[in-house]
Amino acid sequence: MKRLTITLAFLGAAALAPAHVAGAQGRGDKKPATIPAESRPPAGMCRIWLDDVPAGQQPAPTDCSTAVKNKPQNGRVIFGDDYAKGEKGDKKKNPPPFVKSFTQPPPPPPRRP
Repeated sequence: MKRLTITLAFLGAAALAPAHVAGAQGRGDKKPATIPAESRPPAGMCRIWLDDVPAGQQPAPTDCSTAVKNKPQNGRVIFGDDYAKGEKGDKKKNPPPFVKSFTQPPPPPPRRP
């Protein structure tokens, strides 16, 4: 009986733990600041954007792996390809060159008798 009580208490605590953790992960109701177009990094590069820091005092653009690795708690990484060459009305977008197509492979060559 004691073992059943301990097991039920553990399961009850485990069921309530995720709700407590999820509430602590909220970022608040703050709307993210808009980033001026002249402050965006060039295509293929990234920039760490610090909250509550003027655009003229933001860190310089760098490669994306360094930006992601060095992002502080009060910042975010802005990718240069987010707004790279393209109009809003452009319906068809070309996939990045490293993405393979999902089309069927060509048929095998005919066998010789």
